[in-house]
Amino acid sequence: MTQHLNLPPTLVDSWQWQEDAACREHDTEFFFFEDREQGEERSPNRNALAKAICSSCPVMRACLEHALSVPESYGVWGGTTPKERARMLWTLAG
Repeated sequence: MTQHLNLPPTLVDSWQWQEDAACREHDTEFFFFEDREQGEERSPNRNALAKAICSSCPVMRACLEHALSVPESYGVWGGTTPKERARMLWTLAG
């Protein structure tokens, strides 16, 4: 007997914004760091570089909306760090 999971349908259209993302031109290491480098205290220069790339991105808002809706707990998304997104979500919940 086949077991069916109650998963939401795939929303391929919701990922279309990634085609125009500025980060596509850069290595993922600019946005995702090794565990030993996680946290703003340990990688301020990397976060600043990633945020600079994001600042000129035409889909920065869609990226941030995605990161907040999932929520993404790693990497720089929509010009924000995980800590910044956690603060945003906490503020929205409060």
